[in-house]
Amino acid sequence: MTGQPDPLRIDFHLLDRQIVDLNGVPVGKVDEVELEQTEDGLRVTALLVGMDVLGRRAGGWLGSALRRVARRAHPDRQPTPLRIPYEHVAEVGSHITLSLRREVLTEAPLEQWLRDHLIARIPGATDAGQ
Repeated sequence: MTGQPDPLRIDFHLLDRQIVDLNGVPVGKVDEVELEQTEDGLRVTALLVGMDVLGRRAGGWLGSALRRVARRAHPDRQPTPLRIPYEHVAEVGSHITLSLRREVLTEAPLEQWLRDHLIARIPGATDAGQ
């Protein structure tokens, strides 16, 4: 990884930051991080994106509402977050830049549901790529 603050603060440098792919295309926002205990301390292993993990992080009535929406939007009713391994993070700055294209990542369930149930109903939405 080329651009990483030292020391890296999860609350300041990662959480709620916009994630973009290597071409600058938005991927999502960091809703949670996955950590691993090592001999040297904690290490970030993945960035998690999804309303369910955001709901768990928020807690309370708002968190419960976010988790309900995530379960309704997920096709299998078992929301799993988009998990981006931390080794794919190229730079951490005002946003987080990945070293890969968005197309190789799994699409977030909420984005898939919105595309299929909301965006697809907008007249001309299917012609957007032409």
